[in-house]
Amino acid sequence: MITLVNKPHVSSDDPFDKPPCRGCSSYLVEPYIKCAECGPSPFLLCLQCFTRGYEYKKHQSDHKYEIMTSDFPVLEPGWTVQEEMALLEAVMDCGFGNWSDVAYQMRTKTKEESEGHYMKNFINNPLFSSTLLSLRQMEDHLSRTADTAIPFKPTDDPPRPSFDSQLSRDMAGYMPARADFMEEFDNYAEWDLKDINFVAVVDIYHSRLEERQRRKKIIRDHGLINLRKFQILERRYPKEVQDLYDVMRRFARVVGPIEHDKFIESHACAKVYERVKRIREDERRKRNMLCDILQYIHDVRACQQWLHKQAAIDAGITPVVTTITTSGRRSAPPLNLTGLPGTEKLNEREKELCQVVRLVPGAYLEYKQALLNECRRQGGLRLAQARSLIEIDVNKTRKIYDFLIKEGYINKA
Repeated sequence: MITLVNKPHVSSDDPFDKPPCRGCSSYLVEPYIKCAECGPSPFLLCLQCFTRGYEYKKHQSDHKYEIMTSDFPVLEPGWTVQEEMALLEAVMDCGFGNWSDVAYQMRTKTKEESEGHYMKNFINNPLFSSTLLSLRQMEDHLSRTADTAIPFKPTDDPPRPSFDSQLSRDMAGYMPARADFMEEFDNYAEWDLKDINFVAVVDIYHSRLEERQRRKKIIRDHGLINLRKFQILERRYPKEVQDLYDVMRRFARVVGPIEHDKFIESHACAKVYERVKRIREDERRKRNMLCDILQYIHDVRACQQWLHKQAAIDAGITPVVTTITTSGRRSAPPLNLTGLPGTEKLNEREKELCQVVRLVPGAYLEYKQALLNECRRQGGLRLAQARSLIEIDVNKTRKIYDFLIKEGYINKA
């Protein structure tokens, strides 16, 4: 025969405070089942396992059981056991009389309901009259037996003995007008606080908060939260700019992200400017040197031959001195590359080569790329192969071939 027992059970609302279900090991939620025959340790089941008839070792599905729940009234209708416990805990936490805080902590009852129920059932309840009476009797007994105590009423004028008198010593230095003693318990407890400047302490705390916010702002503004994306964006720059970023990253806290990027780019452009400036100064020195030499050269033909020779040497090719014929015919002057397409893609030695062989930059770049491709495909390149690829003057082809060999662009087969 199955006996159904509805047993009042007060428990916490937190399911982690209850043992788990013996069937599915889940945390129990009221109402749940307790076997009345298995023990001494309680055998608890959730409703799902109970309805399936779960059995384990000595526990059988036909055992008597109890329904464990606290969702029923005790003192008056409308107040469950859970709410009674919650009210008592709220009064202990918030203090008697703070009914607004008590109602806020309970959440299920208003301020008026909490105050009225507590006063009715826990303060003015006749069930507690015997307890209150015994407390009053105990107080009366203590007042009669305390022969050494000096009773004072609030309306009485307390004695005010003079300093260091016998009565003052008998009162342990108590000063009634101030309601304290001349020497309190742990009399020097305030000494630890006498030198503390609380304004300074608060300022220190606020400065720490401001520093925390400043660091968060730097991380957000500079995109350092998504570090992988930040590193991908950095790789767009040349190697020298990336190295500069690593060195100058510590200064990012001083300026904003846009100003920091401009700062890095300006430094990179400054390096380019210094390199171009050095090249320009070298060219200026060369022109000054030529002017100094030309002051002492009166043979025009010898001057032209010397200029052609210097241009070939600067181009990195074997100098070929152009002779002036007796008939007065002269070789063509160096090609002027100003404004020609592709000139900006050439370095200084390539520009000098194009000027000497009188080859436009676009054609030179096309011939160079063809020779480089063939050299990579064959693993090397011969002059005959270069001439078959470039169908121009053989002397120009040789000069281009020798120049690329010397500069290390191609290898001989």
